[in-house]
Amino acid sequence: MLSYIGSGPYCYTNSLAMMLGGDSPPTAVIETLTGSPFGAQLIAGSLPLFDPYGWDPEAGLDAAIALLGWTCERSDGGTPAEALDRLRSACSHGPVLVGPVDMGLLLYQPGTPNADGGDHYVVLLAADQDAVELHDPHGHPFATLPTQAFLSAWEAKAISYIDAPFVLRAGFVRHHRLTPADALRQSLPGAERWLAGRDDLPMPPGSLGGAAAVEALADMVARGTPPQHPHVAHRLRCPGGSTTSERRGNVPGRAGAVARGLPRAASGPDPGQPAVSAGTR
Repeated sequence: MLSYIGSGPYCYTNSLAMMLGGDSPPTAVIETLTGSPFGAQLIAGSLPLFDPYGWDPEAGLDAAIALLGWTCERSDGGTPAEALDRLRSACSHGPVLVGPVDMGLLLYQPGTPNADGGDHYVVLLAADQDAVELHDPHGHPFATLPTQAFLSAWEAKAISYIDAPFVLRAGFVRHHRLTPADALRQSLPGAERWLAGRDDLPMPPGSLGGAAAVEALADMVARGTPPQHPHVAHRLRCPGGSTTSERRGNVPGRAGAVARGLPRAASGPDPGQPAVSAGTR
């Protein structure tokens, strides 16, 4: 039985937590292991994201999966028909982590269709020629969608950080067990590299990272210049948005407490909670 985790931000984190099931650490730990909290970037001088310079969710998921002692099979590319065959084959063995998808083309979401390049991750439960069923961590457990509409979203034409469309991850296998504290300690060298700023990743001209990105964004806001992405106004009002383009810039406090071996403060639920069991629709 696959539990639903979501009804909030952290879509790739919640999707991975669903895939790991009862062996998943708290979502705050997963989010920290992705490296997302350790920086800020202003892509091409106009698109602000609250994650490190050069970071993207694909790199973050790969890092978190490895740090937690798991492997999976990642595949992508092909025609829509080939991608559907691959998806149906993977779903025959269990849930599948799918993304990035274009959130604006998920037709059960309010205000769709709107191909705005808002990247998103979901967990596919079943797929055939007519329809797919999925857990969308943005508040849509057991959502259904016509297959052709889902393929349009999954092709993710407006999302620039993937080299090929139709990305999925399946065949998750746990090779060794680590406590959340051990996984977080092992992630510290990577977090340090993100914080220091990496220059080994391709970025568009005019991009900024770290303090320079935050200062440039503050200047844009002060001048009343609208940032490029349509979701940014919401993100600036309330850090932590619904798509991966609306990412956080702070280390989740509970994850930090776990890393230090301290008791977690009772300051509210972990990101992505509550969880809804698969028996309730």
